Amino acid sequence: MFYQKNSVEVLNDLDSNLTGLTQEESKLRLEKYGCNALQEKSKTPTWRLFLENFKDPLVIILLIAAMTQVFLGDTVESIIIFTVLVINAVLGVVQTKKAESSLDSLKKLSVPEAKVIRNNQKLTISSQELVPGDIVILEAGDYVPADGRIIESQTLKVIEGMLTGESEPVLKNTDAINEECALGDQKNMVFSGSMVVYGRATFVVTSTGMNTEVGKIADLLETAGNKQTPLQEKLDDFGKKLGIAIVFLAGFIFALEVFRGGDLMNSFMFAIAIAVA
Repeated sequence: MFYQKNSVEVLNDLDSNLTGLTQEESKLRLEKYGCNALQEKSKTPTWRLFLENFKDPLVIILLIAAMTQVFLGDTVESIIIFTVLVINAVLGVVQTKKAESSLDSLKKLSVPEAKVIRNNQKLTISSQELVPGDIVILEAGDYVPADGRIIESQTLKVIEGMLTGESEPVLKNTDAINEECALGDQKNMVFSGSMVVYGRATFVVTSTGMNTEVGKIADLLETAGNKQTPLQEKLDDFGKKLGIAIVFLAGFIFALEVFRGGDLMNSFMFAIAIAVA
């Protein structure tokens, strides 16, 4: 881990030095590691999100029951059912869109520009062009553009609340840490999206884009929607079993009513009413 090594070892591991990378080397690394930006997967269209809310077995049964009632001329109850299902689908879309906005919030932490040293010259470049091994200068008021190991520090204080939950600024240093420690205790590291509130420092970039700590959070947010909790899995399984039971119960009641000599249409409507209930 970079925080367990001294600054010389880190620079050697990243094949860098205090004079910075050359423009040619930075271009090669940019091709290798990609842009220093959070990557977003293609979003599901709103219409598809809306239709996915009608895949539930119980919803399908209600749809079939409502369409059957329309076909038989009983439109009042079917309109109520359709209205409830549409409202449920709209709420489902709204909740999904709110979850997607979490990644947009993370993107707001990205920094448009960064001050770097390349070819022993101080330059201001787009933060998306940063690569591992770049030497970056931080000053009070700056946002950290990438994860990195501090190699020079003058009373640097950084707020890392978006990662650690701590609201107080953290005093940074250049000392190597011998033991393994949590993110909040890595005092010789800076992380993308955190804010410098005091002092200045120079650090070497160790991770960019989706490999940063913020990038890992973004990746979790992107994949979380595809995973179900144990409760959701049990509810889905229960819904399928309940749907099958409802179909068999409605069929049994219809057959029983017909067997007892009931009117075919009345028996069918009664079975539909049971299914809806």
